[in-house]
Formats: sequence, C-alpha cells, structure tokens
Amino acid sequence: MGMQFLNSENQAILKLKWDLRDIHMAFFKCVRWQVEETMDPISCPFHYFCQSVYPGNYPVLVDILVFVFTAASYLATIIIMVVSTSRRGRHDLVQSKRYLLPSGPVSLPVILLVLAKGQRINTVFPLSIAGPAILQLVHVSALAFENAADKNTNYAFFEASTISGILHASLYLDAVVLPYYTGFDALVTSRFSGECISCVCRKEALVAGGKLVSYRGRSVTTFLVVGSICMRIICRVSGEKGRGIIFCRFLLEGLAWIFMIKDCLYLTTSSPPEQTALRAATLGAILLLICLYLLIKTCSLLTNWFTWSTT
Repeated sequence: MGMQFLNSENQAILKLKWDLRDIHMAFFKCVRWQVEETMDPISCPFHYFCQSVYPGNYPVLVDILVFVFTAASYLATIIIMVVSTSRRGRHDLVQSKRYLLPSGPVSLPVILLVLAKGQRINTVFPLSIAGPAILQLVHVSALAFENAADKNTNYAFFEASTISGILHASLYLDAVVLPYYTGFDALVTSRFSGECISCVCRKEALVAGGKLVSYRGRSVTTFLVVGSICMRIICRVSGEKGRGIIFCRFLLEGLAWIFMIKDCLYLTTSSPPEQTALRAATLGAILLLICLYLLIKTCSLLTNWFTWSTT
C-alpha cells in the first residue's frame, strides 16, 4: 500500500524514520494492540502500540500450493455446475460430486486447514486478501449443490458436517482478516507519535477489525447459507412439502445469493488498497460463478415452465 493514503504528517515521519515494509509488517501483522497512558489527553487521548505480531510467513511454495488447490476447486465447481445441467451428467456426478466440491468432505477440511494457518500464508497469495473469496467459494458450492445421499440419515450427516465446516471457516477467516483490517484502520486514521514504529495517537479507541472495513467472515451471509442448509435438512428428513416451509427455504436461499453478491461488490470497492489486482481477480471469479449458476437456474426454470405450458 502506498503512502498516498496517509496524511502528510504521517508521510513525513515515515520518510524520516522507517521503511514502508517495516510499517506494513508492524501494522498489518499485529495481533494485539496495547493502549497506554498518555501525557497529552487533548491531542493524543489514546496512545497505542503493537504488543505482538504473528510468526513469520510460510515459504512461497505454500502460497503456490494454496493457489493451485483453490484454482482447482474453483474449476471443479464450474465443470460440475455446467455438466450437471444435463440429465446424463447429473446421473454420472450424483455420487462423486460431493467429494470434488469445495464444500465436500474432502476439500472442505483442506480449506479449514488453510484458513486456520492463513495468517502465515501471506506472500504471493495472501489470505488476508484472497481469504474472503475462498469462503464465498464454499458458500456458493454449498448452496448450488445439494447432497446426493440416498438415506435421510446420511444426508443429514453430510449436510450437518457442511454447516460445521462453514461456521469454522468463517471463524478462521476472521482470525486472518480482523488483524489486517485493524492495522489498516490504525495506519490510516491515526497519527504517528514517533516513539516506536507502531506507536500511534488516536482521537477514539481502536476496535477489533477497525471501522473502515465492515466485512466479517461470521456475517449475515454465512448465517443465511447455514439457515438455507438447515431448511434443506428439515424438508428432507421430515418430508414436509407445505407451502410455508418451501417458501422459507427459497426465501433464505434467495437472500443468501443476494448477500453474497453484495459482499463481493463491497469488498471490491471498500477493501484496503493493496494488491487490488489479486482482490479483483478472486472476487470477480466468484461473481462470475454466481452469475453462471443464476443463469443456469433461470434457463432451467424457463424450460420447465415452457414444457409445462405446452402439455
């Protein structure tokens, strides 16, 4: 991130005392900010410094492997989405697709491991930037494809595992992005005191996650996706076909798609101005996937309606 986003006073201190890379390390990798007493309650009512940062980054190879895995999961989702539109493809993939999808029992544990270690995956494919897109990929996969288990007990087990995985993934993602957003807020809206590389004066208290970026992994979107899956379980296990419960199910799913689109657009425009090309590429890919699914779903509904109206 360039110094043009800082005020002139902070830019002057940076040029005189510290290198921009050191500033980036001190703020964006800080996991604990400590407030201390100040001798100037008027111009510096809150004085903060970074008490601890998370350990160093993994080798570049780890980032490359995570990128390759994420790209493969994305491509598998697109291929399955397109192939499953045909009856033959749907039959061939009914048993295997749940293992290939990002929300499946094979890929989802890997994604959880990646997000759990996400603070140290921060070189060529930083999860502080790409992490939200990975979580949204899991959301899209979970909503677009329903589990194909024959027995109700197996169906409920697999879907409950997906719910647990999504909730854990959202928590792990917050552990990655909240320190990043907090450091961004501290860097942009504070004034350097000059006492140390991370010492800043603020007019208001620094909150976890900051106030400049409101996105969170554990958000309304996540709970809408989880609620949609819960409604699927209820409909499948109970055999309930009433209009009320069917309406609630499709209402939750519709709202989940809307909020996923909203999150993509918000992150594209309101995230910290760092590695914008990577962020635009990952979020653009998710938007493309959502549009593809909605287009396929719309064409399917129109085809069914046309077939019904002509019979």
